[in-house]
Amino acid sequence: MKNSQHSPSLSSLLSPREALLARTTARLAIFEAGAHIRQKFQSQVSPAIESKGAFDYVTEVDRWCEELILNRLRRSFPDHTLMSEERPVERRSASHVWIVDPLDGTTNFIHGFPMIAISIALAVQGTVVMGWVYDPLRRELFEAHKGTGAWCNDRPLCPIPQTPLHEALVATGFPFRSKDLLDAYLEVFKGVFSKVSGIRRAGSAALDLAYVAAGRVQGFWETGLKPWDMAAAALLIQETKGWVTDFWGTSAYLENGHIVAGSPVVHRFLMEKVEPLREALAPRSGTAASIIGGTLYPQGSRPRD
Repeated sequence: MKNSQHSPSLSSLLSPREALLARTTARLAIFEAGAHIRQKFQSQVSPAIESKGAFDYVTEVDRWCEELILNRLRRSFPDHTLMSEERPVERRSASHVWIVDPLDGTTNFIHGFPMIAISIALAVQGTVVMGWVYDPLRRELFEAHKGTGAWCNDRPLCPIPQTPLHEALVATGFPFRSKDLLDAYLEVFKGVFSKVSGIRRAGSAALDLAYVAAGRVQGFWETGLKPWDMAAAALLIQETKGWVTDFWGTSAYLENGHIVAGSPVVHRFLMEKVEPLREALAPRSGTAASIIGGTLYPQGSRPRD
């Protein structure tokens, strides 16, 4: 079984000039936002916090970074659609969509737990073609270009190693927005935990997925995520020969928010073990609205068996 590679590449969807401007703009924005987050994190001054819902928070730092990033993108790409975590979608282009998470791991940030990230992705005609995940505390920038490769701090990432299942380290996230899924989730957790080397729950899906691409963990599963949690990091995994699907083996994870990722061996195993969640979620639940002219899916994920 092979990872599908039939989707367009970066070079077929963006001119070299457009791609260079996108890379320059995104990197400048993500480094500036990262410096602000790092300074606020290290200051030990409690940020102003708002509740968006049960167990879901936003801080003044999220909003400051989001505005900085969006302003940079607006100036360079005034005709592009902007989709971000804390604001309504700014609908302009039907073909070019920026997907931004200014601070993934807000609860971690509030508590001083050092696992946070910024995520920026660019989708063109429904395909995520460029993505960046930045850890501002460790100053690690993960970057991917569709069909070209992936890097960490400009060093190429190797293909995800084919670690045996019993040696694999797997990451996950708790269904904090849907605690009615807890019983099914714990059943999955038990089934996975009994077969792998260990499980980690760090609280930043974008960073967890970037770690899959970097070979630091060999798999990841979570329910109820948003497109900005996954878009950039999923491309990182695809560009390092990993597999990314939803719980049903399709590429619709940006639409429904349920994701399984990893090396081929670990992905196959996780797909077997998430059966209790598949049953609990049936019919498939969705978390993301359509984005101009159709639902935004990344391409290049593993096909169904």
